[in-house]
Amino acid sequence: MDRYNLFNQNFNNQTFINDFDMQFIDSSQFSGAYISANKRLYNQIPNNNIFKDILKESIKGVPLIKIGNTGKKLIIVSGVHGNELPPQLASLYLINYLLTNKIKDTVYIIPFASPYATMNNSRSFKGIDLNRSTFIEGSLTNNIFELIKSQNIKAVGDFHSTGINSTPGIEAVFSSSNPTIESYNIAKFISNKLGCKLLNYPKAGANYKGALEDECNLEGIPSVTCEVLSPFSYIKKDSHLRSLYQMYSFLSYFNVFK
Repeated sequence: MDRYNLFNQNFNNQTFINDFDMQFIDSSQFSGAYISANKRLYNQIPNNNIFKDILKESIKGVPLIKIGNTGKKLIIVSGVHGNELPPQLASLYLINYLLTNKIKDTVYIIPFASPYATMNNSRSFKGIDLNRSTFIEGSLTNNIFELIKSQNIKAVGDFHSTGINSTPGIEAVFSSSNPTIESYNIAKFISNKLGCKLLNYPKAGANYKGALEDECNLEGIPSVTCEVLSPFSYIKKDSHLRSLYQMYSFLSYFNVFK
């Protein structure tokens, strides 16, 4: 794939060639919010009718975008930490790309896992770290987890960004070998493709209890967490494009593209 074609997309007057559906994982007034209030993110979102619809629906709750309606099911999640902006912008780019290019599978995308946290440029959702709360019934990430199980999702990609003095502080992809070895295989594929650091753990849940990736791997659903380098609450130049290519590489592992 030519990265130029992936990164330099047309966002206007396009013909969508794949099925598109938008639903909610959580439509309560407590999770929905105005993404447009986060100017550091909103000012970088291209002017696109689909994006406008997604932002409008995010006022009501956590949006779930479904593209395609055949083959295996995969999911891409961003915004578990609301102040990690590059992957949230990248998710919108990916939605546009998937709508206008042939795919042979079904891809679910959650661009804003916590619109309220994104609006406030906050790592937590009302004091809760959603990436340590997947096992807590009723949490936003638990709702995502339950959807993943109910829809028989084959694999999960959770996309984040990290600051230099944070963990991991470098561009990286997390995985675990046990009990789901394919988690490691996916991460190795992405690491080799992009040259980012592979951080593999012997057993899921041992280091990051309650993380969406870990809980999915413990359930036997291959999952990885990808990180790009950008200061929290900002979008470092081209960091969203690095995140976009991580997403594309995740999907490429499963031969999604025709």
